[in-house]
Amino acid sequence: MKLHGNARTTPKSREDLVERAKAEGIGPAAQALGLSRRTVAKWLRRWKQDGRAGLQDRSSAPRRSPRKTPARLEQRILALRRQRLVGWAIAQQLAVPRSTVGAVLRRHGLGRLKWLDPPPEVTRYERDVPGELVHLDTKKLARIAKVGHRIHGRRRGMSRGVGWEYAHLAIDDHSRVSYVEVLPDEKAVTTVGFVQRALAFYESQGLRVQQLLTDNGSPYVSRDFAAMCREHRLRHLRTQPYTPQTNGKAERLVQTLLREWAYVRAYPNSRGRTAALQPWLRHYNHRRPHGGIGYQPPISRIPKP
Repeated sequence: MKLHGNARTTPKSREDLVERAKAEGIGPAAQALGLSRRTVAKWLRRWKQDGRAGLQDRSSAPRRSPRKTPARLEQRILALRRQRLVGWAIAQQLAVPRSTVGAVLRRHGLGRLKWLDPPPEVTRYERDVPGELVHLDTKKLARIAKVGHRIHGRRRGMSRGVGWEYAHLAIDDHSRVSYVEVLPDEKAVTTVGFVQRALAFYESQGLRVQQLLTDNGSPYVSRDFAAMCREHRLRHLRTQPYTPQTNGKAERLVQTLLREWAYVRAYPNSRGRTAALQPWLRHYNHRRPHGGIGYQPPISRIPKP
């Protein structure tokens, strides 16, 4: 039960009110409780009619709605919607106002065509051992010349033309142990250099990376990237177009980076933000609880030698 926001009484206090009104009368009960005689009389009347059930809040919906859309018309609107007709087409075909069609569709949760189809089932997966699969991604970051609007909330005096830099990231599918660098671009040669350093990092943790998962960005489909995969005997997997959820662990890491590192405080410049990355990353890998692995830090999933 949801009480009205301005309710002076609750079902329990109404029981006490009724008992007091029966014992002392409506007037003294109203005065003692700071309520009007009309309110006390109302709840006493409802208690006499329906007992304790009468002390619950009733719906505020009108008993009659003469202008309500007829049920038969509503069903015709819904039937046409299920044929994937848009609102104006339904209104034209049934000769009813578009506002009526829109109200009916929203009332039944069909205000958007995409809501006709159930959301695709989320398929979650996790590789069995660390190093079996590493996700790769990049995130474009605006360079910092001074404290920006994300921190102070004002868009006046925004720095323009400062440029961009790129967070390149790798995350192990099983353990979530991550490696991140901020680099000046996302060209193929830059990306290949980052991946080679990431492989060295994982090797220092005792992991032999077997597969890489990326989107279809230009650095990942380049000849340089393919040559690097052959050199290190890596299998390269790519996501389906327009399905970023396939690379969901990397996408999740991007959001965590933005929220807990890139925009968590007012950095004086880009160098200050970059300098804060490695301390944060050590915290992420070694101390920060991760919800996807039972709230343990990622390093806990790396077998100790």
